[in-house]
Amino acid sequence: MRLVFPQGTIRILLSCLFLIFFAGCSDEQSAAPAQNASPPPPARKIVIGLIPEMDIFVQKKRYKPVVQYLSQKTGAVVELKILSRYGNILNNFQSEGLDGAFFGSFTGALAIKKMGVEPLARPEYEGGVSTYYGMVFVRKDSGIKTARDMKGKVFVFVDKATTAGWLLPLYFFRTQGIKDYRSWFKETYFSGNHEDAIQDVLSGKADIGAAKDLVFNRLAKENPRITAELQILATSPKVPANTLAVRHDLDPALKSVIKSSLLAMDQNEEGRRALAQFGAPRFVETVEQDYVPVFEYAKRIGLNLATYDYVND
Repeated sequence: MRLVFPQGTIRILLSCLFLIFFAGCSDEQSAAPAQNASPPPPARKIVIGLIPEMDIFVQKKRYKPVVQYLSQKTGAVVELKILSRYGNILNNFQSEGLDGAFFGSFTGALAIKKMGVEPLARPEYEGGVSTYYGMVFVRKDSGIKTARDMKGKVFVFVDKATTAGWLLPLYFFRTQGIKDYRSWFKETYFSGNHEDAIQDVLSGKADIGAAKDLVFNRLAKENPRITAELQILATSPKVPANTLAVRHDLDPALKSVIKSSLLAMDQNEEGRRALAQFGAPRFVETVEQDYVPVFEYAKRIGLNLATYDYVND
């Protein structure tokens, strides 16, 4: 049986076939360039160093939200490199290719003088505090009240690249007439971080210690024994809290967006969440002039920061 279609129906069928064929060709043509397209360039990586102020796992967890926030705002992959000790932060700028670091006040002062780094911003804590000071402390039951009482005892420093854990005690010794601390004390050693220096005095491993007030106060909230059993004998001038500083030759546009992103964190919900996890309400601008107290402190005890050997002995 032979089928006969009206002429109009045939025209419609032919039109449909033409459109289907044309669409298939178009898909092949559009798909072809995609197969030959080169992959997008990898995102730029920024490596930020972190000094071992406290337990490294606690510290990394604390800074992670800030790093993630910076990654999103800058479009770069921001990575943290936890350093084994304070002094490494200067060596690692060259050997590990660091782009920046959260410097303590003394390592920041050293990096400014030795490498010309540019400070950008530092956290401001509750009560508008963006500085810290060093403390020399003992156990309340130690009987130690003066420098003379310290003779023949054990002193724990933090590191030769810290203000609170090195510069302060050296200045304290000088003002108290202790010319050679090595012969004055039975033993001296470096704990490597502020947290351990405090714990060593609390446990009796050391008789006298030095550390920064921010770590001391944080630990005291977790362990009431610290304020109940430890006594502060001396304090240092206030110096900048740990500051993000970057190498001087970092791309100016990238440097600018890092700084502006940190300073604006408290102005958006995502930034405020990251700050809450970090433990500070906001970041504030930091400039080289803020390190003048450290420069002056070093000068008083005869340290030339440009040539100073910060490796622990």
